[in-house]
Amino acid sequence: MQMPSRSWWIFLNLFVGVVNFAFAEDPFVYYDWTVSYITASPLGVKQQVIAINGHFPGPILEATTNWNVVVNVKNDLDEPMLLTWNGIQHRKNSWQDGVLGTNCPIPAGWNWTYAFQVKDQIGSFFYFPSTNFQRAAGGYGGIIINNRDVIPVPFGTPDGDITLNIGDWFVKSHKDLRKNVENGDDLGSPDGILFNGLGPYRYDSTIVPDGITYQVINVEPGKTYRFRVHNVGISTTLNFRIQNHNLLLVETEGSYTVQQNYTNMDIHVGQSFSFLVTMDQTGSNDYYIVASPRFLKSTKAAGVAILHYSNSQGPASGPLPDIPNESDPSFSMNQARSIRMNVTAGAARPNPQGSFKYGEITVTDVYLLQNRPPELINGKTRTTLNGISFFTPSTPLKLAQQYKVLGIYKLDFPNRPMNRPLVIDTSVINGTYKGFIEIILQNNDTTVQSYHLDGYAFFVVGMDYGTWTENSRSVYNKWDGVARSTTQVFPGAWTAILVYLDNAGLWNLRTQNLDSWYLGQEVYLSVINPEKTELPLPENTIYCGVLSNLQKDQAQRVRFSGAPPIPIIITTVLIAFIIAFVGASTR
Repeated sequence: MQMPSRSWWIFLNLFVGVVNFAFAEDPFVYYDWTVSYITASPLGVKQQVIAINGHFPGPILEATTNWNVVVNVKNDLDEPMLLTWNGIQHRKNSWQDGVLGTNCPIPAGWNWTYAFQVKDQIGSFFYFPSTNFQRAAGGYGGIIINNRDVIPVPFGTPDGDITLNIGDWFVKSHKDLRKNVENGDDLGSPDGILFNGLGPYRYDSTIVPDGITYQVINVEPGKTYRFRVHNVGISTTLNFRIQNHNLLLVETEGSYTVQQNYTNMDIHVGQSFSFLVTMDQTGSNDYYIVASPRFLKSTKAAGVAILHYSNSQGPASGPLPDIPNESDPSFSMNQARSIRMNVTAGAARPNPQGSFKYGEITVTDVYLLQNRPPELINGKTRTTLNGISFFTPSTPLKLAQQYKVLGIYKLDFPNRPMNRPLVIDTSVINGTYKGFIEIILQNNDTTVQSYHLDGYAFFVVGMDYGTWTENSRSVYNKWDGVARSTTQVFPGAWTAILVYLDNAGLWNLRTQNLDSWYLGQEVYLSVINPEKTELPLPENTIYCGVLSNLQKDQAQRVRFSGAPPIPIIITTVLIAFIIAFVGASTR
């Protein structure tokens, strides 16, 4: 047989170089989602819920650090909607954030394609619909961002990975709930607590009706599983626990934590935690997995799922595992303070999480944000931060910024509560790019409030009861405060966070409690890099408000999710070419 010519070896080297270049690009992962209503009975009563591809909750979105994610969303609801990605930072790309300050909602019957990179992130997050009180009807699901192989994980590979979406649930529709909230009515106690869209196991026949479908988690004795637990509810802190099993906390919202065992964990609205749970019991029977409401009096059933060992000989039995003492308000706060960052572990990057010595950085701006219970402003029930109830204009702020439309918003949000009448306004925080900002969240409401900042992970450095003062900084944790995107603020208390503003864009700071958010307790943070490093306006942008005339016909929209990644196309063509070249050179 004739050996390949010298030109063949030259071509082979070129081919390998081209393939390596093609695959040097970060991989893509594609999803096609249809958001629609389905009929379900999670608490035994038929009702309309929001599903994705016919499933409630929606599918898990899974990627690896730095991968590109493309999600084509078709809106089959009867009203506009958006999906937001709780905890995903969208580096330099707030166009994909999926909130009304950055995006026009997807009209009913339309599709829109999100395209974003999970740059320098790992961990456990979730997505949910951000408009029209729709989260109260579902539409949520988990997000998993895996480590790259080159980055060691600070624990052994689990034998399984389990996502639990836990949350309060109301039998009323989301439309009725939002109408009640608009009219000044309190949400009240939820009708139940769901595990992955399912109601409680019948642990007590006097309060749990027969015939409810419940969640069963199947496990093998002696194995260790990673439980990713998200509070996807709308207003209720939940205490999570597994009967006779310890919860080894290892990660929260993208930060590896100091590994500590807990018998239970208070998970506040919008928060995500990862636990390692070892199946170290005999398996003589099943065990309860419980999520029960905290800080409210309720006669409704707790959320109860079942942990089923493969060698189980019978059902779960006995009372539910104890909940922390409700008369001790310090328990939950002390538990939150105990959660600390693992400063020696790498996360998305090989350098240790503690290498960013946030406690040594000079603070450039301080904002004290104070909330109040709902109040009437111009005859409407509203919630406020620093006396301002956020008004959402019909033109997204980000689009107004892009097209230099004046009069949509003002860069004048006060850094302290103002001694003036309450107002409804579109006031934005003017952030300094690469500034280091201190935000104190003062909760003057009567319920626990969770606060979330899009685009960033912030360091939780302190929390305490009472009114924050300058002297409160003496108790700040300036070394291993956990970095996360959602933190709780207890009633009559404060929480302090530090944020490095290195992510240019327009970012939403909000309460995660849906009733308070819907009534105006939010603000946007504008961070502009003078060198203009933000990603450009997407070609498939939807226009609305004063820019509606720029809207293209929906039929011209591209369904990106049907296209294979560019590296695959390049490789397919080159492989065909190389086969032909080999054939020619060996004749």
